[in-house]
Amino acid sequence: MNLKLHKPLCIFDLETTGTNISKDRIVEICILKVNPDASRESKTWLVNPQIPIPAETSEIHGITNEDVKDAPTFKELAPKIMAMISGTDLGGFNSNRFDVPLLAEELLRAEIDFDLSKFKLVDAQTIFHKMEPRTLTAAYKFYCGKPLENAHSAEADVLATFEVLDAQVGHYDEIPNDISGLSDLSFHKKFADLAGMIQFDDDENEIFAFGKYKGQIVKEVFKKDLGYYNWIQNADFPLYTKKILTGIQLKSKF
Repeated sequence: MNLKLHKPLCIFDLETTGTNISKDRIVEICILKVNPDASRESKTWLVNPQIPIPAETSEIHGITNEDVKDAPTFKELAPKIMAMISGTDLGGFNSNRFDVPLLAEELLRAEIDFDLSKFKLVDAQTIFHKMEPRTLTAAYKFYCGKPLENAHSAEADVLATFEVLDAQVGHYDEIPNDISGLSDLSFHKKFADLAGMIQFDDDENEIFAFGKYKGQIVKEVFKKDLGYYNWIQNADFPLYTKKILTGIQLKSKF
């Protein structure tokens, strides 16, 4: 194994009802846990999203409403998922932009306080796009030298993602083999939240990346316009973004 792990790494992939982080739900999750000694364990769960799966989405991942009607809900599975990922770092393919934010939303809806600061995040797609701009299927062929069978099934994608990530570390002398270094390489920009709505300025202050206060320091905005904070909390924003803004708002009082 080319990767140098100091703690377990959980590579995971989600199949969902759609691509809206705030509104869509998980229908399948696969987690591959790789330990520092290179031993592995994996779990795959079908999930009842409690909302309909659009037909066009089922055509992509092959999971239908009939497939998940008797599956457990995410809230029922959440303790098992947290038990598997606690004390690990997280990785995936396009995970920083989609899988991690959506997982955070589902965990918060299940009343589990997902704390991003406890995890290093590694995104094999970002590394791939920085090195060789392609798709997962092309990445698997390029780095692993074989075709990807059953693409868009969670298990096939998650296993392929780990092989791609491990092969990337072996392929490029200029990229690190530890999770901390790979986590830094996985981001184009650093955000305070998962949806990219709160950025940092040069002085590491959280600033808005959207709306009428775009570019302004969040805590300063809340001091002069607390109604904007209240509006966000009652509007259709991701729960994790609201959580981060609540923390900033509380700190702005002191």
